[in-house]
Amino acid sequence: MIEIVSYPSAPPPGKLAAIFGRQGGVGPEVEQAVRDILHKVREGGDQALCALTREFDGIDAQPETLRMQATALAEAAEGLDADLRASIAAAAANIRAFHERQKLNSWFMEDGDGVILGKKIAPIERIGLCIPAGEVPLFSSLLMTAIPAQVAGVEEICVVSPPVAAGRVDPTIAATAHILGIEEVYAVGGAQAVAALAYGTERIRPVHKVLGPGSPYTVAAQQQVFGVVGIAMLPGPSEIAVLADHSADPALVAADLLSQAEHGWGVAAVCITDSEELARAVQQEVAEQLAALPRSEIMAQALDEYGAVVVVPDLDAGIDLLNRMAPEHAELLVANPWAWVDKVRHCGALFLGSASTEPVGDYFAGTNHVLPTNGAARYASSLGVADFVKTTSIIAYTDQRLATASEHIVRLAEAEGLAAHARAVSIRQDRRAR
Repeated sequence: MIEIVSYPSAPPPGKLAAIFGRQGGVGPEVEQAVRDILHKVREGGDQALCALTREFDGIDAQPETLRMQATALAEAAEGLDADLRASIAAAAANIRAFHERQKLNSWFMEDGDGVILGKKIAPIERIGLCIPAGEVPLFSSLLMTAIPAQVAGVEEICVVSPPVAAGRVDPTIAATAHILGIEEVYAVGGAQAVAALAYGTERIRPVHKVLGPGSPYTVAAQQQVFGVVGIAMLPGPSEIAVLADHSADPALVAADLLSQAEHGWGVAAVCITDSEELARAVQQEVAEQLAALPRSEIMAQALDEYGAVVVVPDLDAGIDLLNRMAPEHAELLVANPWAWVDKVRHCGALFLGSASTEPVGDYFAGTNHVLPTNGAARYASSLGVADFVKTTSIIAYTDQRLATASEHIVRLAEAEGLAAHARAVSIRQDRRAR
């Protein structure tokens, strides 16, 4: 049964202390295992990739079968349930429309004396997307990562996903790739897939940035290859905080908490309320709904670790707690949710009102479900088009401007003890004076 605790209190009760102290990262055993996997793939290429796939996935992979053929992707799309295909297409259209509004443009400014300054925006050339398919195939993660990249203008999108049978990726993931027009899909997952994306193998060309969720091994691998490639953010366990007052329906609150507990390991699911009556009702609803759900065992474990119903003296204290948590998802199930929007400073996505249940954002609204976790919402943002572009500063000085600015530049360089920097400017002025 989900625990009821009080806030504020000094010190915070054990459950809240655990929630405040949650961190990303993995244990040293996982880090070392991942380090070994990365080394094997970097040195052994396709053969090492296949050996690791046989070891971890139980699939007799061969180098020539790593890449899914275009015909296999098309067959997966043709075999997809028609209603599901329509839903995927509708979700994709919403996601694309939302991200089209985020497009960035190059800009230039005249700074006098014929000087032009600006920023050139260009898409990242090649990216790699890790799409999980363990207990559940997360084809929605493919939609959420590939579509912003396409909107940004990324030319090459490489998808890796673990094989589920006969050396093929999950058919729904394959179908989704085909629907999105992605042709480069490899049946490989885990840390070995991240290694292949970062370092390249005989058949997989290295990418410039790696994104996508996964197991602790995938997360650790992304962390360890950072610098060789870029990463958007380190994916962590899902989180939800529901701020609810007396007007909230306890059955809806419980359902939303359980929707995140369903992800399993390390999930934080917290209801914050100023109503003791609602707190007790939510506790009861969680127990009743949990008993009827298919993944109840892992959900119960998640709630036992980081699940709580927190009773606060008023909603202002509830907002304070929510901001301290900086959750991935925050819901405002209160009488006037818009009145509280500006007070919520730290969360990845904010859902307003009872109709805006978190899965709406996960699947269909069009907003991105790749969000900062483990308190990173204090400084990080949801995935978007900006994550798939680079900006290049443009400087076009003129002789006239350099003549007026050279004294300042030389003085600044010499103050830092960088004589060659100063000379690169002064030599131009000397030659111009001749």
